[in-house]
Amino acid sequence: MHDLADVPRVLRTPAELRLQSERWRAAGLSVALVPTMGALHEGHRSLIVRARAECDRAVVSIFVNPTQFTSRTDLARYPRTLDADLALLASEGVEAVFVPDAGAMYGDGFTTSVRVGGPVTGTLEGAHRPGHFDGVALVVAKLLIAARADRAYFGEKDAQQCAVVRRLAEDLDTGTEIVVCPTVRDADGLALSSRNVHLSAPERAQALAIPEGLAAAARSLAAGERGGRVLAAAASTVIASAPDLVVEYVAVVDPDTFEPVERVTGRARILVAARIGATRLIDTLCLGAADPPTTAFIVGGTSTDPAEVASTGRSRTCSVPS
Repeated sequence: MHDLADVPRVLRTPAELRLQSERWRAAGLSVALVPTMGALHEGHRSLIVRARAECDRAVVSIFVNPTQFTSRTDLARYPRTLDADLALLASEGVEAVFVPDAGAMYGDGFTTSVRVGGPVTGTLEGAHRPGHFDGVALVVAKLLIAARADRAYFGEKDAQQCAVVRRLAEDLDTGTEIVVCPTVRDADGLALSSRNVHLSAPERAQALAIPEGLAAAARSLAAGERGGRVLAAAASTVIASAPDLVVEYVAVVDPDTFEPVERVTGRARILVAARIGATRLIDTLCLGAADPPTTAFIVGGTSTDPAEVASTGRSRTCSVPS
């Protein structure tokens, strides 16, 4: 644990981020980037722990990116906790934090757009949030260019976003390895999200139907079911038991292309998006006939050793209720 007085260096512009990264790289040090929108939680901490374990220096970006929001209300409502975020980063020994404002990222006369094509951006999140992935692609491209990181770390819960980012990084020859880290869940099974702070106690109780639905699909797969639609229906039935959850989609897809999977014969992914009250939640689980479903550790569970998570990307405890 690091002294809270050792606060990370705060960088405000892409030029400052680029200069810092160039200095590290000139000294022969590897650089990790952890892109976030702030309101940091234990899921973000797990990314930071792994980044610091695998690279010499780590920079965390905190930027609530307006170009990826399809609702001004959602943008305004997104939690902002910079002081607490900086304290968490200091406690983890993060060397620098990139905290630009919208003007620094998208200055006067900004007209450039970045788009990743294909079903990976046209289905599910892409269909329900038009333009969202264009905003994601734009900000990630700018971050990768400025940070010139060896590795960038993302959370698996945003699985479709991770696929978009991987495609972007490969297509643009960024030289940055995209590392996807397992979902972190609270002790009750709910995937950690900055938006969870908006859930009332009754809403949170109903939201647990989402990981329970994923667990039902995993049990159905383990029992021999291979039909993608049947597995999605198994999850949907459980999720529908929560009367206030409004489901946007439940789908079983190819983990790379995000095209629907009719029959699970290798690896696949089940994804859920639902709203309860004013809060939108997403979740996912990897499914595979030859690879039993696993996710990351439970916060407060029996196996949360950061070294184990950093070295293996998973723990001994499955975080989805069985």
